Amino acid sequence: MSLVRLNIKGISYSQTQNGAYALILNEVDGDRKLPIVIGAFEAQSIAIALEKEISPPRPLTHDLFKNFADRFDIVVKQVIIHKLVDGVFYSSLICERDKIEEIIDARTSDAIALALRFQAPIFTYKNILDKAGIYLKVNPKKDGDNENEGDSILMDELVANELDPSDSRENYKGKTIEELQNLLEEAVINEDYEKAAHIRDEISKRE
Repeated sequence: MSLVRLNIKGISYSQTQNGAYALILNEVDGDRKLPIVIGAFEAQSIAIALEKEISPPRPLTHDLFKNFADRFDIVVKQVIIHKLVDGVFYSSLICERDKIEEIIDARTSDAIALALRFQAPIFTYKNILDKAGIYLKVNPKKDGDNENEGDSILMDELVANELDPSDSRENYKGKTIEELQNLLEEAVINEDYEKAAHIRDEISKRE
């Protein structure tokens, strides 16, 4: 069976399952999306790995795994989403130490959180993508449209923009840059990384 490489399209709150998040993987050489429902902790860990500007004051579980692996010269070479049963994705970590390869079973959300930290590629089998992959259509681009605009619209339509509706970016528009920086520091100290990401986005918009 042929492997298909995936990258991470985005994460947002799942509208269909309370307390869950939707991780959207995108076919690298195609248009299909692979949506995977993950838990809040895993969503936070993946978001932290994606947001390079936010550094937790203490290592998260996946950071600890990476530090442990680095200390003992273990490398995650790639992640393969190898099975889909009753809507549940099963994944493997392909690891290497002293040129010896080992395959370790892992939850898909954990596997992807680690793949980001090891900069390891993510793959799935073609038959899984054929079964669970979806095409999401947006309005055709008009002349002069930004080529990424369709992707932004796609994510807006697919999942909610805000992870916590009560913590809207609108709340930050009246704040000064200095106040936002203080709020960002406070959010990181409190390990509220979703809030920190929102504040960082507001700061970036002004800069």
